[in-house]
Amino acid sequence: MRAICEVAEGDITKLAVDAIVNAAKSSLLGGGGVDGAIHRAAGPELLEECRGLGGCPTGEARITKGYKLPAKHVIHTVGPVWNGGGHGEDGLLESCYRNSLALARQAGVTTIAFPAISTGVYRFPLDRAARIALSTVTDELARDRGPVEKVIFCTFGAEATEAFRLALKEAGR
Repeated sequence: MRAICEVAEGDITKLAVDAIVNAAKSSLLGGGGVDGAIHRAAGPELLEECRGLGGCPTGEARITKGYKLPAKHVIHTVGPVWNGGGHGEDGLLESCYRNSLALARQAGVTTIAFPAISTGVYRFPLDRAARIALSTVTDELARDRGPVEKVIFCTFGAEATEAFRLALKEAGR
């Protein structure tokens, strides 16, 4: 069965999926944007578990419980800060998606939601990030017959939603 990919504008902390992905800071101890929202919605137990993980390098991912979230798991990944595109940013962003999906497969996740990683305060160009996200995820899903059945790209705002919908269309999904 081919996995379904879709774009949905809204609050990732409200999605009833097996896992949501957190665009985290390398400390994994919360912050602003989606990271802060996930930590607030999950409750203090998430912060406590994250303290024991010892952080996470850019491009890698770590998994925790979802605690008070509707999602069973939170997959934390650290996206790259945009520095003009000549510092490996594209490859690091691809790694965020690949490593998050690898953890999802290991945990038996069938439904997963991603935010627009690195497009907020890390300033990754939205259209470029959307194309990388969609092409990386569709490539991973095509190569692996694992448990993932549905991927939601949960966007915030009309500009991000349109960028991801266009990238989804370009990816033939």
